[in-house]
Amino acid sequence: MKKLHLNIVSPEKELFNGEVESVTLPGTMGSFSILPQHAPIVSSLGTGTLVYATDGEEHELDIQSGFVEMSNGRVAVCIEQQ
Repeated sequence: MKKLHLNIVSPEKELFNGEVESVTLPGTMGSFSILPQHAPIVSSLGTGTLVYATDGEEHELDIQSGFVEMSNGRVAVCIEQQ
């Protein structure tokens, strides 16, 4: 199964850096998911819950705002936490 490389950072520290099956983000225009082989995207994030799956287990982070960039199987997320 193909995976994505996900890196989540906040101004204070790196929160996660590793391989995931999927990531679901609270976009400012609504929630959306990124799966392996997703088209490149840059999007702003709003208040909500970021969810990522590793080895079939889901992990959640509550966020206030941020942005995401997806390109070449790598997802970079910069967030502000509540």
